[in-house]
Amino acid sequence: MLSHVVRDATPADAERCREIYAPYVESTAITFEESAPDTAEMERRIADAQLGHAWLVLEEAQPDGAGRILGYAYAGPFARRAAYRWAAEVSVYLEQGSSRRGGGRALYAALLPRLAERGFRVAMACMTLPNDASVGLHEALGFEQVGTYPDIGWKLGAWHSVGWMQLRLPAAGDPAGPPSELR
Repeated sequence: MLSHVVRDATPADAERCREIYAPYVESTAITFEESAPDTAEMERRIADAQLGHAWLVLEEAQPDGAGRILGYAYAGPFARRAAYRWAAEVSVYLEQGSSRRGGGRALYAALLPRLAERGFRVAMACMTLPNDASVGLHEALGFEQVGTYPDIGWKLGAWHSVGWMQLRLPAAGDPAGPPSELR
């Protein structure tokens, strides 16, 4: 029987993360990027996320010890202004055809507590609408819909709306300082 492991991403995972992400870029409006990043760019994104937030991968463990990455989740800054530094934007991507099997839930079950431990107060998720699978996942985890930008993005010959969902993370009171960074 196979099991799943969630772990920190490493630079060696960049190519597999790129492979998972590229079909979303090239064939869907789920992301508004129009050109899939190359492996070097994905390595840079992983390193940037690891500096102050997190990038995790979901690996399907094999009996021989090898694992296949089925998805990833990461967090980054919500916005550039200093007052937003306690908010993180989160995203999850799974290998196409592997949704609704608990992978997104497993990734967020590791990512969200880590963000709270580091002092983040809010997780924000942005998604192209309609996207029943993503909305359902986020609602099941306690995210609340907080806004919609109607017809804001043009991709694949059509206008697309974007929805924002928010989750308040557990906090120990008012912040004494900025969220902690990885050391």
